[in-house]
Amino acid sequence: MTLLTGFLGSGKTTLLNHLIRDPGMGRVAVIINEFGDIGLDHDLIEEATEEMVLLQSGCLCCTIRGDLVAAMLALLRRRDAGEVAFDRVVIETTGMADPGPILHTLLIERQLAEAYQMDGVVTTACAATGPASLDAQFEAVNQVALADRIVLTKTDLVTAAERQAFEDRLAAINPGAPRLKAAHGRVNPGVLFGISGLRAGADIDQTIGWVNAAAYPAQPKVPPPFTAPTSAPTYGLFASPTPDPLASLSLGFLQPKAPAAFNPHDSRITSVSITLDDPIPANLFDMWLDTLIAIRGPDILRMKGIVHVEGIPHPFAFHGVQHIFHPPVSLPHWPTGDRTSRIVVIGRDIPRDILADSLAVLLTRPASLGPQVQTITADMPF
Repeated sequence: MTLLTGFLGSGKTTLLNHLIRDPGMGRVAVIINEFGDIGLDHDLIEEATEEMVLLQSGCLCCTIRGDLVAAMLALLRRRDAGEVAFDRVVIETTGMADPGPILHTLLIERQLAEAYQMDGVVTTACAATGPASLDAQFEAVNQVALADRIVLTKTDLVTAAERQAFEDRLAAINPGAPRLKAAHGRVNPGVLFGISGLRAGADIDQTIGWVNAAAYPAQPKVPPPFTAPTSAPTYGLFASPTPDPLASLSLGFLQPKAPAAFNPHDSRITSVSITLDDPIPANLFDMWLDTLIAIRGPDILRMKGIVHVEGIPHPFAFHGVQHIFHPPVSLPHWPTGDRTSRIVVIGRDIPRDILADSLAVLLTRPASLGPQVQTITADMPF
């Protein structure tokens, strides 16, 4: 399943129009708002009803009449009944939509999570109107920040310098998403789909590329200092009557926020990555993740990684949106000679240094983590 998003006027509809006509799309169900939005040519239509259009290319277009979840479940029922056949679903969002809540819904709705595998978010970005959209609407910034692929459109309407400045801005918001240039609205479907590394049996190199930790600002491999508090902490997950070497896991997350001041929307997005050469103790990873999502879960736009956990020979890939995580996927093997954990976190309204210090907790190896935080090694709470 792929989420196709992009702000108003970004060329999303034009891209979709070309994709559904491409034989390379195969059997795809495209969930859209209205058929009229994509201007279907009559000679491409093989069969049509009030709610569904079957194209000669094999694509199936469905309108959203109300709730997205209901529409997707209805699509599943039709497939189970043998009325339609499809191998992939593409959901086109409205231009003003924030993809975060949609991803959240697709993860927490049990029937959808069991039936569909999230592949990625594709965001269209107009070189001509995109800078103004990013200035005016934080939803446009979120669409870029959550993207796995960014499709640049209408680049012929701007100068080379303007295009480069826009690309630099997109890269600052989302360093890890490859940027693809659309040729008059056309992009090869092969570079937009089948991109997730979160699949059982996935090629390990594809998973490492999917995380793409090298593209993000790197966290220096220096553990943060842990000082025993002068008094027992009265907040957080680790409140204890005795000094706790991990009491500073909150790392400033719970400090009072400074008064709000005007900032460009771009600056509200922070991203950071870390690579770890040594395996991570399972209980330390559990504590770090639980603390992060408990304290700032709503502001974690996205998190993904591939991790090496002590005592587990195979790598695990994980992916989360806010406080909801896809079940971890065990991959068959590590690359030869490389067992490096790679983790990327994209946050909203979280200072970069605090986010980086949180990741640095994973570098620590306290002598004892205390009986109150012991966990079962194999039960990783993704």
